[in-house]
Amino acid sequence: MAHSQFDTFLKEATHCDRESDFTLDRDPLYGLYTSWCLLNQRAPRTETTFWAAMQKRIDPGQNGLRMRGPAAADYILASYPGLV
Repeated sequence: MAHSQFDTFLKEATHCDRESDFTLDRDPLYGLYTSWCLLNQRAPRTETTFWAAMQKRIDPGQNGLRMRGPAAADYILASYPGLV
């Protein structure tokens, strides 16, 4: 079975920590996705399409997701330009 762009994104750019109360909120998760798309030369889908796909894959209220990898670094640096 072929994995979708969203499955690949979740696998490469996130890590699930179910023991933590941490939740990656909507804006940072979509921002991470757009950073991942940029780095992987993929066209990002609309936010509406992204969230429709995520409803089938994660619990948006308590997802336990954490950022990881190059997309996380890109997102953080783009979100907080004062860090560099």
